[in-house]
Amino acid sequence: MKLLVIIASSALVVSSVAGAIAHNGATGVVKERMVAMGAMGKAMKSLAGMMRGDSTYDAETVRNSAAVLQSHSGEALTALFPKDSISGPSEALPAIWSNWQEFEDLSEKLGLYATALGRATDKGLQQPASGSGMSAQMMMGNGGMMGQGMMGQGMMGTQSMEPDPDMLAEMPVQALFNMTAQTCSVCHTKFRVEK
Repeated sequence: MKLLVIIASSALVVSSVAGAIAHNGATGVVKERMVAMGAMGKAMKSLAGMMRGDSTYDAETVRNSAAVLQSHSGEALTALFPKDSISGPSEALPAIWSNWQEFEDLSEKLGLYATALGRATDKGLQQPASGSGMSAQMMMGNGGMMGQGMMGQGMMGTQSMEPDPDMLAEMPVQALFNMTAQTCSVCHTKFRVEK
């Protein structure tokens, strides 16, 4: 898990630096979303340092960073991507609009995981006691992030179950951070110009 945190946080640092350079000349909604992405990048960078152990865990900082991520997710994020808004120094790929449902789903997942992260902060960086809550493996399933577990064929047979932030908040803070970082990474890989 620590390797995933290191990889995710390294990618976020590179993204933050490159994003700051790309803001030159941006206007309108393109600039608005770059500012929002910059705020999210700063929040993730702060969280990554704590998850790696580079800085002391601070529940209030985690809660505030999670709130920043949550406030820029879901409809707040998708509203910053009106159809074909890729003029100027935009880093958005046209794939956003040809795969809008996937983009929207990732934005909603970001909000879900950020909300759960904010609710889990007081637990600190510790694993849950054996038998308490659901394990990350059960929730995430064997197929990867939210694969065959909670949102696939796991707990309820073949029926899909909507995840609940309170249920997810039973997971370790590190797992919720990793799910958040993975969501960002998937979205950037599919929908942002490669740096």
